[in-house]
Amino acid sequence: MANLSGTWLGTYWQQENPTRFEATLIQAGNSLSGNILDNNYLGEATLSGEVIGRKISFTKRYLIGSQYIINYVGTVSEDENFMQGEWRINRLNSGIWEAHKSNEDLMFELKNILSEQLPLSL
Repeated sequence: MANLSGTWLGTYWQQENPTRFEATLIQAGNSLSGNILDNNYLGEATLSGEVIGRKISFTKRYLIGSQYIINYVGTVSEDENFMQGEWRINRLNSGIWEAHKSNEDLMFELKNILSEQLPLSL
């Protein structure tokens, strides 16, 4: 079974328009949970789903702005660093998505950037 816990950077396409996202996944056995931050006005969402072997499925629910539940299905690469698949809201709204596991510690980078911007206390 794939271990998907960690930070993922990805893109989904809606009507040929790409939207970047960052996902933080937590896996416990076959269960999957986490958060997604889309680079658009919809912003943050929660996710819950499952991983069976190299197959992944989850639902995404935005915290504000959209009542839709988005269903994602896909497959995970053998090295567990890439996944791709399809998302669907209903028969008329669907597209493809992909994500790469991030080896970057984004919180560490943010703290470094902030520390460089803050004046040193005397």
